[in-house]
Amino acid sequence: MDHSYRTNMQGGPNSGNGGPGRFRGSRGPGSPQFFQHPDLEPLPQRDDVTRIFAFVEDLFFSTKIQETARKLNVKVEFVKTDKDILDRLPENGEGGGELPSLIIFDLNNVGAKPLTAIPKLKAKLKKATSILGFVSHLQGELKVKAQEAGCDAVMPRSAFSQNLPQLLRRHGSHEEENVG
Repeated sequence: MDHSYRTNMQGGPNSGNGGPGRFRGSRGPGSPQFFQHPDLEPLPQRDDVTRIFAFVEDLFFSTKIQETARKLNVKVEFVKTDKDILDRLPENGEGGGELPSLIIFDLNNVGAKPLTAIPKLKAKLKKATSILGFVSHLQGELKVKAQEAGCDAVMPRSAFSQNLPQLLRRHGSHEEENVG
């Protein structure tokens, strides 16, 4: 009987599975690492202006956002209440500060009270800022309520996770770069 399949399962030279020990839980050079996006080219370094705020307390998503933002040279600030953002706004959208480009809500973050905070932020920021929420794909009712409250887009957690590098790149770059 031909037992060559065993060699392939154990990481033989022709196995195509990344080398020895792949299925035994080793952390060798062929093992995948979390949060790797091969197409992440950092944005040019810019002054210390926060353009993206996140109402996210879930450890998995906050870590993923931080790591992706770090690789892209984008500053993301995690906040707990809408007051944290409203206190930093320049008067009437002009003057000493810059309006945020993106506000991310984990719609399951009850501490942030997203369904009451979103309308307040939307009224103050108008169309200058995109408000994005993410939910479990099973929470259709919460998705509809968030859209009614003023969320520009609501996406499932998996889609948010997959599109995170593009979202941070688009909203973390200079306005002038987006126009050119």
